[in-house]
Amino acid sequence: YSDQRVYRQRPGQAPEPLTPEAELRYADLIVDDRRNRLICVREDHRTDGEPANTLVAIPLDGGEQAVLAEGHDFYATPRLSPDGRALVWLTWDHPNMPWDGTELWLAEIPADGTLAAPRVVAGSRQESIFQPEWSPDGRLYFVSERTSWWNLYRLGNGRDVPPERLYPMEAEFGLPQWVFGMSTYAFVDADTILCTYTSGGQRHMARLDLRRDAPAERLYRLDVPLRGAAVASCGNGVLYVGASPTEADAVIRLAPSGDYDVLQRSAEFDMDAGYISVAEPVEFPTANGLTAHGYFYAPRNRDWAAPEGELPPLIVTSHGGPTSATDDDLSLARQFWTSRGFAILDVNYGGSTGYGRAYRQRLNGN
Repeated sequence: YSDQRVYRQRPGQAPEPLTPEAELRYADLIVDDRRNRLICVREDHRTDGEPANTLVAIPLDGGEQAVLAEGHDFYATPRLSPDGRALVWLTWDHPNMPWDGTELWLAEIPADGTLAAPRVVAGSRQESIFQPEWSPDGRLYFVSERTSWWNLYRLGNGRDVPPERLYPMEAEFGLPQWVFGMSTYAFVDADTILCTYTSGGQRHMARLDLRRDAPAERLYRLDVPLRGAAVASCGNGVLYVGASPTEADAVIRLAPSGDYDVLQRSAEFDMDAGYISVAEPVEFPTANGLTAHGYFYAPRNRDWAAPEGELPPLIVTSHGGPTSATDDDLSLARQFWTSRGFAILDVNYGGSTGYGRAYRQRLNGN
């Protein structure tokens, strides 16, 4: 953190720097095995004015960095095809944030390691693309918001074939990219994705059947009490970070069958369910004849009851943001109040993520 350099550490040896002492910062690194290098986003602070963002290649045996792509204000998510012959990445430009509109680029990688004939295959200034990934059999998948909801797509075979939406749904399979490396889905194999999505403000885990002859109802919701994000492939399943209204964050290993193991919990405590208030998703009227969303927590303490007809004091809270969202995961801070007779309304105001593009854009210009 102190020098922002990239280091390599061989087993049993001291770390050695791969990048120079300079006003350079790096993110979203991937390994290009075929060419013995890293590919990543670089932010260059060596010039006056706004830092320059590019995609660069960093040789693992030392040497000069090579700029692979430049000319846009922001870059993210470089991803190599399984055979190492193609690279995809995301770009966007001022005044957009990545949830406003991004472009998904695809280029071949010739023998000299440069990018050949880069082209935009999805996205625009009005279409947000999230998490491009290659399947094990070399097909390109991504999340797009072209229908006002972040749904999963597969790139068509051929330049004139439009992307295929895998499961049309008024649900969010994407997230606002405040940071690098966010993920909501991962491949188990070429025919199966395990993913998380938000519908009606509620998160779910699911299995998506990618086979061409799969039934129309190819998305199977999994009965997993710990729902989450940060999904990553792991053998014949995935790993993710999950939580629930009654359990704290944990690292979960999930199989396509829905079987799961809790590998590590963020906190260990034994709290009787009689003291835990579980949220109820609610809708309520708001300005200009619109509807807003939130979670209502009723007071709950197994040892006490309010007088008949008495209404509890209500605490109303709202998350930071906008474009963030609150959820109903266990919060001991909330339970402190609900166990002492207070109700809580935790608001996902217009401008929050999880209810489609139009809802998220309500605060634009305000």
